[in-house]
Amino acid sequence: MSEIEPVRNESGIEIDPVYAPEGGELPGEFPFTRGIHKLMYRKRPWTMRQYAGFGTPEETNKRFHYLLENGQTGLNVAFDLPTQVGLDSDDEMARGEVGRVGMSVDTLKDFEIAFDGIDLEKITVSLTINGAAPALMAMYFALAEKRGFDLKRLRGTAQNDILKEFIGRGTWIYPVEPSIRLVTDTIEFCAQQVPLYSPVSVCGYHIRESGANPVQEMAYAFCIAKAYVDRVLQRGLSIDDFASRLSFNFNVHGNLFEQVSKFRAGRRLWAKIVRDEYGADNPKSMWMRMIAGGGGGGLTIEQPENNIVRGAYYALISALSGTQTMALCSYDEAYTIPTEKAARISLRTMQILIEEMGLCDTVDPLGGSHFIESMTDRMEEEIRAVMKDVDEQGGIVEAIAGGHIQNAVSLQAYGRFREMENGKVRKVGVNCHRVEEEEPKIEFHPFREEDCRTQIARLEKVRRERDSAAVKKATRSISLDAGKGRNVMPAILEAVKSYATVGEITGSLVDVFGRYKEPIRF
Repeated sequence: MSEIEPVRNESGIEIDPVYAPEGGELPGEFPFTRGIHKLMYRKRPWTMRQYAGFGTPEETNKRFHYLLENGQTGLNVAFDLPTQVGLDSDDEMARGEVGRVGMSVDTLKDFEIAFDGIDLEKITVSLTINGAAPALMAMYFALAEKRGFDLKRLRGTAQNDILKEFIGRGTWIYPVEPSIRLVTDTIEFCAQQVPLYSPVSVCGYHIRESGANPVQEMAYAFCIAKAYVDRVLQRGLSIDDFASRLSFNFNVHGNLFEQVSKFRAGRRLWAKIVRDEYGADNPKSMWMRMIAGGGGGGLTIEQPENNIVRGAYYALISALSGTQTMALCSYDEAYTIPTEKAARISLRTMQILIEEMGLCDTVDPLGGSHFIESMTDRMEEEIRAVMKDVDEQGGIVEAIAGGHIQNAVSLQAYGRFREMENGKVRKVGVNCHRVEEEEPKIEFHPFREEDCRTQIARLEKVRRERDSAAVKKATRSISLDAGKGRNVMPAILEAVKSYATVGEITGSLVDVFGRYKEPIRF
């Protein structure tokens, strides 16, 4: 342990990096229950990200710089709904939504503005995009190349988990099978061309936000991850060619001990799956690398200041659970895009854990607790049972395509709602410890119609000035490659460089794949 400096608490007692009985499991060793790195935060604290992006790329750029200047160590980019579903800002369907819940993006020009003055080598960027992920990932890669970066050295993450969109959020574009194919294309492309980039962040987070319980959150996420792995293996890659760059995005709210045990069990189970079912040799392939730090579903509009306290405990849970990246929600996210003040409070919360509370002093401080170890075992058993049930339904893809997973999550959500309604599940400020008070003064993020006009004007200018012939040639290549079964990422990258729009790229794929129609179940 000589590679790190000794740590002493205020009483002068030296803190060991790891505490374990003789012969007990250590962090950084299979099956990684106690953490994927042997020294974890003792060597390097978690990356701190916050979800940011709204209005125009200029506004988003200002918020990025504000967060970085205040000590944030990673960016997590939010996109508006038109961008998420592959529409240009001047599309009739985009009216009223341009820049409302995230940054508006039409072409590479918008990325150039949003990341102006930001060193991509010193900061990692997470793109929270799914249906339109191939186009947005290509824009990030093209931006890096324009700045002289070697793509083989570029780091970052794309959410790009389309299967969870069919369960939860709903920003799908194409039918299920073509959507999975596009995810597979991005994983294959990154394995070969951008090997340090994480092309997928499998999102149990949004499944939980949709109403799933913690066991379902983990189980469905692992089933989805396995579906992507299976498709990539069919391309001829080996598990160790790409598995180390898969990542997970998980939710944190509710019972502290249940959440910590959930992550310890998940880390152990995923390692076993990748080694035993897929034959991985590289220990890094077996790591459950994750981002965690908050769940908006746990926040309340009632007594919103209580969310500051909730957020602090979410951050504590994430640190005790061994997350690699912490993305802490802000107290006002129950009703609006975070204000600068709220974002700063969340950032300071994470920094207080690092600087004042000792969360980086020793690895897995709850390890060895009879309660935590027993709960970890039980959580693994329950996650396995739900995964087995999915397999018996024909697998996650078939279960999602038929609406069965959506139905299970909806039933769980309804049951939980009824338990809160009748007081069986208690929520402070909502169904217990309520106070009669004046309506709180809530600061909402403004939506400005002029931002939409600015965005459309820039789009029109790009269209006038670009090489239209090059755009048409590039978008035709996308359709051709999609129809021939070839990986579409090289063609999309060329289209992005010619300043093709998100809508044009999406349209080229829709011409081949069609659009998804949600099954109706009663």
